[in-house]
Amino acid sequence: MKSNRKAVSSKLMKTRILLQHSELSKYVPATYRLNRSRLLVLLKRHGMLYLKPDTGSLGIGVIRVEKRGKMFHYRHDVQSHTFPTFQAMFQSLQRHTGSRNYLIQKGIHLLKHQGRRFDFRVMVQKNPSGEWEPTGIAARVAHPHKIVTNGSQGGTIYAAADVMEPIAGTEKTDRLLHKMDLLARWTGAQFSQSYPAMNELGLDIAVDRRLRPWILEVNTRPDPCPFTKLENKESIRKIIAYAEGYGRKYKLDCSKAKRAPGSRESDS
Repeated sequence: MKSNRKAVSSKLMKTRILLQHSELSKYVPATYRLNRSRLLVLLKRHGMLYLKPDTGSLGIGVIRVEKRGKMFHYRHDVQSHTFPTFQAMFQSLQRHTGSRNYLIQKGIHLLKHQGRRFDFRVMVQKNPSGEWEPTGIAARVAHPHKIVTNGSQGGTIYAAADVMEPIAGTEKTDRLLHKMDLLARWTGAQFSQSYPAMNELGLDIAVDRRLRPWILEVNTRPDPCPFTKLENKESIRKIIAYAEGYGRKYKLDCSKAKRAPGSRESDS
């Protein structure tokens, strides 16, 4: 059933849209509603999980949960907690989750740049011809003491190739970035089937140690702030121009995200 909505807040609903696409579904980590028994089963199976509010943004409320040997751990914001039993950990977790709907997502072990985890924000928009076009990829390197990479949480923004090439080399990096472009195009087309009025999406994509990309989340009201921190301004100029074409103007108050060391303001 088609909808005129331009934004969807439920992460689970957006995940289900991705899973309807046979190819995209291969790049989506297992995601479920949080309950006690499911958390225990998945923790034993995967060893590391992320808990996320079903609605929310900016990385607020995200928790990493791990089972190491017989001990149970979780990290929330900058605080780490360790427990001898699952029950003790779950009771503590409930103080953070409260009555909100939370999701469990299979943990992806992110690559690291200078010891800090990173992922990617990929922007895809309808261009003036009405076709979905990837308009930017930026790497988001987490604050040293946080589990999320968001710029609003103190993350640092890098050009994607600057963090991938030291790990994968130029050729594999080029292939990986091309794959992200393809995933973004597929995602735009898939969302359009249910929400034809949508004009823009922001994909959060992680890359694991085998250099496989994973779509962690799709944002239907994406913040273009990461692209303002890149030295090359081509992406942010195109993002703004396409947005103006479909009637959106951004408030680019991007003071929390950090610019990569050595990069500078540039009009190039």
